[in-house]
Order: sequence, then C-alpha cells, then structure tokens
Amino acid sequence: MVSFESDYIAGAHPEVLKRLGETNLEQLSGYGTDKYCESAREKIRKACGLPQADVEFLAGGTQANAVVISTMLADHEGVIAAETGHVSAHEAGAIEFTGNEVLLLPQKDGKISPETLEKYMAEFYGDLNHEHMTFPGMVYLSYPTEYGTLYSKAELEAIYGICRSYKLTLFIDGARLGYGLASKEAGLTLPELAALCDVFYIGGTKVGALCGEAVVFTKNNKPKHFITSVKKRGALLAKGRLLGVQFDTLFTDELYFRISDHAIEMAERMKQMFLSHGLKLYLDSPTNQQFPIFENGQLEEVSKQIAFSFWEKYDDSHTVVRAATSWSTTEEDLEALEEALGKKA
Repeated sequence: MVSFESDYIAGAHPEVLKRLGETNLEQLSGYGTDKYCESAREKIRKACGLPQADVEFLAGGTQANAVVISTMLADHEGVIAAETGHVSAHEAGAIEFTGNEVLLLPQKDGKISPETLEKYMAEFYGDLNHEHMTFPGMVYLSYPTEYGTLYSKAELEAIYGICRSYKLTLFIDGARLGYGLASKEAGLTLPELAALCDVFYIGGTKVGALCGEAVVFTKNNKPKHFITSVKKRGALLAKGRLLGVQFDTLFTDELYFRISDHAIEMAERMKQMFLSHGLKLYLDSPTNQQFPIFENGQLEEVSKQIAFSFWEKYDDSHTVVRAATSWSTTEEDLEALEEALGKKA
C-alpha cells in the first residue's frame, strides 16, 4: 500500500535523523537553551532577514496555535479565522479551551478576503453594543491554507494594512510554509512573508522533521515570560535539543527549501496524472496538497492500492479526497498511483 494521506506519514528526512543520531549522546541543557537551539535560531533569523527576531520551538502545530493565540490575546479578545481554518475546524476546541473565542469569517478556496475582513471590522465597531461582544484582537491565516491555496503578496499586504489600522495582530500558521514558498505561484519570499505579519511559524512536522514548529516573533513582540506560559500550557519540551537539532539541520544548506521543492515537483506530476485519467479537481491547488474528485466505485478500487485522506462528499456518487506529497514521495510512489488509476472500477 502506498499512502498519500498526508505529508507526515513518514518519519524524519534522513539528514535530520542522521544528525539526531550523531548528537544523541551529547549532554546538553534543557528547555531550548542548548547550543543547537541557539544555532537554529540564528539560521532562521538569517533566512527571514530578521536579525533581531525572537524564535521559539514548540513540539507541534496545535500547541503553537494555542500558545501563540492565548498569550498574545487578552481575555476579552478573540481570533478571526476563515471558517475552514485549522483553528476553526480541526483543533478539537484547543483555542476555545484556553479561553479565547474563534471568530469565523466566510471563505473562498480556504481564504478570507481583505474586503470581508474590512467589512467585519467596520460592522463590529459600528455596532453600538460591541462592548458586550468578543473583541477581535488577532487575524489567523494559514500559508498555505487547508485547501492548499495561497495568499498573494498583494492580499497579505492588504490584510496586514487592515490589521494595523484596527490594531489587530496578524498570525500566520506556517505548518506547510515550505510548500507554499516553493510553489510556482507563491510570488513571495520568506523575508517578505515575515515582514507582512506580527508572528508566524515555520512548520517542521510536515516538512522533514519528526516533530516541531519554529515560532517567529517579527516585531520585538514576544509576550512577556513566554516560556513560562508555554510550560503552563503543557507545551514545553524538557529535551528541547530534539527541536533545535532538527531545525538546525533543516536550515543548513537550504535543506528545508530542497525538501519543499521536491514535494512541489511531485505534486505537479501527480496533478497532471489525475487530469490525464479524466479526474476533475475540487480546486486548483498550487502546493503539495491535491484534491481530486473520484466516482465512489473508482475510489473503492484505487484505494486497494493507494491511501488518500477523505476530504468531503462531493455528491451521492462522488467523493473528494486529499492526496499530499512530501520529502518522502518517490518515483515508485507515483508509478504505483499511475497503475492504480489505470484500473477500472
């Protein structure tokens, strides 16, 4: 069975795993204070073009989202997100559990538009009863989105302009950041993205690491006693070296970007494969996640050889699935998919 279920179905990239083994017996201080964490911070600052940025490592995306949102918002504030955003739909209430509400906005292809955000903010402050409502204090975006789509540089500039106008923090979830930046449709560099938000994170879990996300505070705005808050929320790793070694490796010799380039190349070939076999796409994703629509009988047959993630029912006789590529996607994987698609239900 070949799986395209997600981009974290395999372990770590061999170079990351090798470095973990090489450093395994070193005795290092804990909680992210070791030399590898500091080296990784410096490399990330350089890659982002932000020599003064604060960089902290957390074990996973849910922890990063919940900790960043809860430490940067007051108790009367909520976070604005697309109704399909990860914090809205797939975090099991982690954000609300910390005490802050997720304020949902309509989306198109996984994105909220600047116009929708501006309208929401104008209507909020135009409501004379807004003192009795949850105040919007942050905007949450994913890059790429849950649907593999991308915000253009112009869209991010417009959204960030609105955020500054209303004194909202802009937080970008970069769980799949590498795949977004590697896309041929990105039109955006890592330093440019870093300049257009207040805080974001660089995903490791889905881009070659065993686990881990690097949270980057871009405007000298890391919350006071942030690590204490991370620990209070049960998200602080004693063996912080595990994250430092991985990110230090990922940001050596541009491994993070080489991994991302490979996944995008594989995804483009996979997309063309789906189209050549007469499948329609739910939407045109330019990143490593693809969303073909299968007739249910064909999906049942293909699934005997290939694993996908269920996405949603398209209609009574068709299903949308997600197929994701990663560093571990091989030529043999694509050949197996080609063979499976060639069989008739």
